[in-house]
Amino acid sequence: MELRRLVRGRVDWPDLERVVRELADRYDRDELRVRFLDADNWLSTPMVVDDDLFVKVITKQNTLVHTLFTTGRNLGAFSAGTEGFFERYETPFEMARHELEATERIRELGVNAPEPIEAFEVGDLGVVVLEYLPEFRTLDELDREHDRTLAPDLFGTLRTVHDAGLAHGDLRAENVLIRDDEIYFIDATNVSAAGREDARSYDLASALAALEPLIGPAAAIDAALASYSIEELLAASRFLDFVAIRPDHEFDAAGLKGELGKRATTDVDRGSDSTGSSWP
Repeated sequence: MELRRLVRGRVDWPDLERVVRELADRYDRDELRVRFLDADNWLSTPMVVDDDLFVKVITKQNTLVHTLFTTGRNLGAFSAGTEGFFERYETPFEMARHELEATERIRELGVNAPEPIEAFEVGDLGVVVLEYLPEFRTLDELDREHDRTLAPDLFGTLRTVHDAGLAHGDLRAENVLIRDDEIYFIDATNVSAAGREDARSYDLASALAALEPLIGPAAAIDAALASYSIEELLAASRFLDFVAIRPDHEFDAAGLKGELGKRATTDVDRGSDSTGSSWP
C-alpha cells in the first residue's frame, strides 16, 4: 500500500479544494460532503461527494504511471505472440474523458455500469464524475457459491461487450461490482481498434484468471463455455501466462491450461459442435 501511495502520488490540498469548489458550482450545491476513498488505485484519487457522485481526480503523475503500465502490458502482449494493443493517454483530461466515453459505450449495450455524468479539467487535473453505487461488493468479496452462480452472467456480459466489437482491457475481480445480484463493469481501459480481437482474447483470459481462485478451474471453464466456444477459450489461453505475471492477478495458470486441454480433447473425441459464437 505504501508503494502504491508513493507511485500514485498525492494531489495537493489547494488543488483538491479547487476541484471541490468546481463541483459545488457545477451542481449548484452550497456545501459538499466529501469522503476520500483509501482505494488500491494507482491511477487517480477517488472520492465520494454527497453519497451520490463518484469522482476521480487524475494528475500528470497518474498519466505517467499509466504510460509505464501500458508499456509493460504491451511487452507482455508481445510475449504472448501478438502486437501490443493497449493505448496510452497524453493528458489527465484525456484519461478522464476516455473513462466517461467507455462507460457510455458499455451502458449503450445494456451492460450495467455507473451512470456517466461528465469529465472536465481543473487546471492541469482531469476530473471524471460518475454515479456512485452504494452497497456494492466486488466479485472477490462474495462467497464461493455466490460466485459460482454469477460466473455465467459474467461471461454473458463479457460476450455482449465483445459481440459489439469492443473490449474491456482490464477485467479483474476489483472491476466487477455486484449490486442486488447484478453485475456491473467499471474501469475499462483503452485498446487499439486494430488489436481488439487479441484484446478480447485477453479479456477472456483475465476473466478465467479472476474466477479460478474463487470457484476453481473446472467451474470457471464451465461458466465460460455457456457463452464462448472451446476454440475461443484455447485462443485466450495463450494470454494466461501474461495475465499471471500481473500483480493484481493470483491464480493457477497451469490448472486452467490443464483443464482446457482436457475439455478440448473431450470435445474432439465427441465430435461435437462448439458452444457459443465467434466474435467478428
